[in-house]
Amino acid sequence: MTRPSRILLVDDEVSIQRTVVPLLRSRGYEVEGAVTGRLALEAIEQNAPDLVILDLGLPDLDGLEVCARVRSRSDVPIIVLSARGGEPQKVAALDQGADDYVTKPFGPEELLARVRAALRRTLSAQQAQTGEIASGDITIDFDRHRVCRQGDEVRLTPKEFDLLALLVARAGQVVTHRTILKTLWGPNAVDQPEHLRVLVGQLRKKLEPDPGRPRYVLTEPWVGYRFADE
Repeated sequence: MTRPSRILLVDDEVSIQRTVVPLLRSRGYEVEGAVTGRLALEAIEQNAPDLVILDLGLPDLDGLEVCARVRSRSDVPIIVLSARGGEPQKVAALDQGADDYVTKPFGPEELLARVRAALRRTLSAQQAQTGEIASGDITIDFDRHRVCRQGDEVRLTPKEFDLLALLVARAGQVVTHRTILKTLWGPNAVDQPEHLRVLVGQLRKKLEPDPGRPRYVLTEPWVGYRFADE
């Protein structure tokens, strides 16, 4: 029998805890709450949740710092849940390794859809293609989630790996912005291109010899991105 997914809700607002915890439990998820960043880090270390929902305005550690610390040690999906709704805040959170961003106030069905999408992507990644693919100077080991360029390992975040794998699977073809956003973040993210801009920039910094003149991840203006199979 498959166990229910475990979700850690990190938010010091009593109203959020009282609303979101029962909502998630009503859908069959196991839910643990944490009201500070330090308690969240302890919970992640001890209980290994399948998903983290993280507020940025915590009373001890800034949520961005919590996000960065989590990402340095874990691939667990992180959905930021915050009243900070500006693009710079979203970009900063995504840059620190968050997988998705939901702005307060939010609709319960929207949040549930984001949760389902994040958990579904994790499951898909676990069941993804096995073995290795070599494309140009890039080798992707799907079994180990390991990427090498010219024999040297390139350390990617889970989301960076997913983006590269998607582009390499269609090497030489243009993958549209909409397709990438929907595949990596779910259908609700198709109108949030800042997610993709940040991710592509991060990937290029790690993968390209000269990020300003990309050789592998090429931009097709107004359309999408293409991996150059050389």
